[in-house]
Amino acid sequence: MAESADMEQLVASFKKFAVHGDTKATGKEMNGKNWAKMCKDCKIIDGKNVTGTDVDIMFTKVKPKTSRVITYEEFQKALVDLAPKRFKDQSKEEAVQSIFQLVEGKEPTNVGITKVVKTATVDRLTDTSKYTGSHKERFDGTGKGKGRGGREELVEKTGYVGAYKNAGTYSEKTNTK
Repeated sequence: MAESADMEQLVASFKKFAVHGDTKATGKEMNGKNWAKMCKDCKIIDGKNVTGTDVDIMFTKVKPKTSRVITYEEFQKALVDLAPKRFKDQSKEEAVQSIFQLVEGKEPTNVGITKVVKTATVDRLTDTSKYTGSHKERFDGTGKGKGRGGREELVEKTGYVGAYKNAGTYSEKTNTK
């Protein structure tokens, strides 16, 4: 019973890594990029015994020649083949169990992938109060964007030219005379 639960966790991890970063993926096949990410995130790549090159070679070895993806069965075979290389001091069966335990229940990590840069240069470039020219017209006094009105020249059908300061005062002038 414990082994079937472990295998279910292994299948779940395979599916999570298989769909990572690909909106069209079904979770039944994993590409080489996600295989390498899984090996890195699950610490199969240790830098000494197993390197990124070893992982890429193993992927190429287990997939069919014309294919660019591996199925779950090929994924398991790749892990079984990598196990003795990763855990040299253990027997083959113990190494396979150890490598399965590294993968079981894991998900792709996104931590540290994209860091928000907060420096004086970025602050200066994004400070809307320092904008000049046509860029200044796109923001109001608080720095909030004006939307379409700030990007496009919207035509007002008033009969006055765009920068005329006394627009709308004609009727006042004619009534006072």
